[in-house]
Amino acid sequence: MASAVVSARAQAYPERPIRLVVPLPAGGAADIVARLIGRQLERLGQPVIVDNKPGAGTNVGVQAVVNAPPDGYTLLVASTASAINATLYEKLRFTFLQDIAPVAGLVRFPLVMVVSRSVPSTSVAEFVAYAKANPGKINMGSAGIGTAPHLAGEMFKAMTGIEMAHVPYRGEPPALADMIAGSVEVMFSAVAASIAHLRSGALRALAVTTAERIAVLPDVPPVADTVPGYEASGWFGVGAPKGVPARIVGTLSREVALGLADPETSARIADLGCTLLPLGPSAFGAFLAAETEKWAKVVKASGAKPE
Repeated sequence: MASAVVSARAQAYPERPIRLVVPLPAGGAADIVARLIGRQLERLGQPVIVDNKPGAGTNVGVQAVVNAPPDGYTLLVASTASAINATLYEKLRFTFLQDIAPVAGLVRFPLVMVVSRSVPSTSVAEFVAYAKANPGKINMGSAGIGTAPHLAGEMFKAMTGIEMAHVPYRGEPPALADMIAGSVEVMFSAVAASIAHLRSGALRALAVTTAERIAVLPDVPPVADTVPGYEASGWFGVGAPKGVPARIVGTLSREVALGLADPETSARIADLGCTLLPLGPSAFGAFLAAETEKWAKVVKASGAKPE
């Protein structure tokens, strides 16, 4: 009898507003992407409320979704942090890959390796040579310990054998400001955060962290051209509490895919320096597992600990 009730509710879904939890502050790329896709999901006939729940490196927001009823009315904007935190934090009250059901991929966002104007390097190869000639004397800024910009830098250090001093900040804006001032020499920054400084000439781009060049920085080569195998893009996707009926997951996944295909939405995503990540539940689940494994190796090798 209970299963019949669940089935009936699934077929009627949605009957009330859907809450889309963003475990990051308002105004950032995750928030913007959430609002874009939320508007597309409203084609299901109900409002989509974006609920920003930052804290503990995204763990506060993820925990809120894990604790929510598995009825499809509370969804998560999952991010690279979810894959990183699985290893970075020794004790969490949830296991991301087990407690969050994959619904759909949304976007990838590249990072860009930027240097201050004081650094005498115009390419990755020149920077590596400069760093090896000045071991431990180069300051690498980041948006905080365990963030994608931090671990992208740690991966770069490990793959090139160079030494740099990590200087964590609370977010990218203050780190970029110190780079412009010259007290930090290099950073692996989200393109959306740094592109205005690159266009003004305040900072210099050496490479993007994706395997291919990106449209908004067409003249900037990938790190992988110099460091084979390097790839460190961030991403966002949609998850739900474990146990959400497959019919609801399918409905949401289909609507997300249609939303990403909307010309206005895809153009806005491109303006953010992002590329589409149109993955269904199964493919997104495999992607999450691979990302968690990849970042686990970087976290362990770097010795990073949460702040």
